[in-house]
Amino acid sequence: MDAESLKQYLADSPPTVVPLAIKPHFEALGEKEKLYAHHISRACFAGTRIVLRQVSPESESIYDFIIALHKHCHGDYSALQKQAGISSDDLNAYLEYAAQFLGNMGNYKSFGDSKFIPRISARKLMELATVSPKILHIYETFKDRIYEDKDVGKMHLGYPDQGHVSTYYPNSPDITKDEITLVSDFLEGKKLLPENTRMRKAGDSYEVLIASAIHDPSANERDLAETEWTLDNGKKVKLVFGDYDKEMAVITAEIEKAKEYAANDTEVKMMEEYAKSFRTGSLEAFKESQRYWIKDKGPEVETDIGFIETYRDPQGIRGEWEGFVAMVNKERTRAFGKLVESAPKLIPLLPWDKSFEKDKFLSPDFTSLEVLTFAGSGIPAGINIPNYDDIRQTLGFKNVSLGNVLNAKAPDEKIPFIKDSDQDVYQKYRDPAFEVQVGLHELLGHGCGKLLQETSPGEFNFDIKNPPISPLTGKPITTYYKPGQTWGSVFGSIAGSYEECRAECVAMALCCDFSVLQIFGFGDGKEDINSEAGDILYAAYLSMARAGIAALEFWDPKSRKWGQAHMQARFSILRTFLNAGVEFCELEWKDDNLEDLSIRLERSKILELGRPAVEEYLKKLHIYKSTADIENARKMYEEITSVEPFYENKVRPAVLRKKQPRKVFVQANTVERDGKVELKEYEGNSKGMIESFADREYV
Repeated sequence: MDAESLKQYLADSPPTVVPLAIKPHFEALGEKEKLYAHHISRACFAGTRIVLRQVSPESESIYDFIIALHKHCHGDYSALQKQAGISSDDLNAYLEYAAQFLGNMGNYKSFGDSKFIPRISARKLMELATVSPKILHIYETFKDRIYEDKDVGKMHLGYPDQGHVSTYYPNSPDITKDEITLVSDFLEGKKLLPENTRMRKAGDSYEVLIASAIHDPSANERDLAETEWTLDNGKKVKLVFGDYDKEMAVITAEIEKAKEYAANDTEVKMMEEYAKSFRTGSLEAFKESQRYWIKDKGPEVETDIGFIETYRDPQGIRGEWEGFVAMVNKERTRAFGKLVESAPKLIPLLPWDKSFEKDKFLSPDFTSLEVLTFAGSGIPAGINIPNYDDIRQTLGFKNVSLGNVLNAKAPDEKIPFIKDSDQDVYQKYRDPAFEVQVGLHELLGHGCGKLLQETSPGEFNFDIKNPPISPLTGKPITTYYKPGQTWGSVFGSIAGSYEECRAECVAMALCCDFSVLQIFGFGDGKEDINSEAGDILYAAYLSMARAGIAALEFWDPKSRKWGQAHMQARFSILRTFLNAGVEFCELEWKDDNLEDLSIRLERSKILELGRPAVEEYLKKLHIYKSTADIENARKMYEEITSVEPFYENKVRPAVLRKKQPRKVFVQANTVERDGKVELKEYEGNSKGMIESFADREYV
């Protein structure tokens, strides 16, 4: 790989390592609540090796190497440097890589899915490895895979037959996208949920690996009585239980301990269903846990755990392991409660009629949380789950905003692409603007909308004889979801990014309403673009436009694909701003290499030009989703997110030169002594990150 291309894959130097502050919120819990949080935290982090194996073949060995080196030197890295005979710069390069690796729980960025490689040379890394025979042996298992690959495709996650890496299809380098789709569609027809599965090609058969502590669940414990079928092409499909068996057993045991400290019967039943799911591999049991989770309103300790988000599977259906434990921030939650109460009045402001909206808005539990534990490849700023549409459409969902994640700051953060004249208002209001955006995105964005369905043969959730009139065509709708189809199965690989885009557009449309800004404590509800509420609105639009530019870091010119769902969405919204006309938004520069690239966004035109452009785009996104119109949806979305030569050859290089390291968080651990739980916090640096993982002996 040439030196210029290699630069984008080097580990951040320095990485942005920040502590996730939690102590006062944890200390406010009672002893029973602390024990509940402790055991679920252990269950969350017990899935560390699951995540590592879901990222790349070498990630688990690199993890073992980092932990073994730490234990070898007992955290004294100066002594390790002397023993290995390397320079302080080499040691620092190793520590920076290790922190970024642990922060992403693997050697591919959790936000972007591209590989990052150490800045320490291979020779110096080997010298580190020679401090003990055990560590050298671990090094030998990954030494050929930790650095750059001659094939650039292998530097990105994706379908194996398209030259990328995916361990959702382990030991199957020749498995094709068509084969994956064939088996996925077949099992969808059998109503087997895919989130806790991987898939392996074995000769003339396909093995679907199901995460479970046991290898032989009985027929009544499984979601399907059958475990083997023959496809029309003569190839066999077989269910194989016991994937991640050791990890799932530890997780199950910790969940069962947590059940002893549950606050109420709902939490007890939730824990029972979690344990059943993780022991047997039943996702029907997991869905039942999510039904109880929705009913567990306003708990002191909030948590969810399992195979949740499907962004990193190229097929967009298999979930990555994650789990979180958090404490409620009651003051902030009250503000979000006002938004929940206002939701029935706000949804009608969106650009479609009630035919495309749920018959009744299912008021969710919306809380602001302070995170104790978030195990997985990365920590979001907000969450809206569960992702099962049948539950969302009938029972509802929960929204959480993660306060200490939103507020975590690295010192001296630089903000490229914002004009000097906008820096003061942007720096002052970007955080509250982002909180408004997250609230609207999670609650109303993901929470609104109806899927028009034939729920069972001949049964519909709309009047099939007088179908709703599409606001796009002015004619009755002609497409809808057929029995057995889900949003994810119809929209497939674009589903994740498309839905994030729809939710972002809902937020951008509604934050233009000054009554919404008043709910968050800004202004008196009267429209005034030059007020403090107007500052929030302006900062929100500037943030989205800036994110749309920065998004190009996550687009791969070789595969011509986006590596991150949210960033693909934000690029399309930037394009929407620009398409609204130069009177509203324009990229500006004087230098040929775009070194001075900045956004000119006219504050006075947000309501007149910005909002209508967003709403027109949102209307299409929403109606296509509601009516299962994948053909028009795909055409529109692929067109607006295609990266034209100007963005590829001019803007993207400027973005890469100014890219900002994504934050990685050092999280506390909990320790049980004599029936009481203590919190152990760590320094917000590379050594603190490594120590926090090394202390988790159960991983």
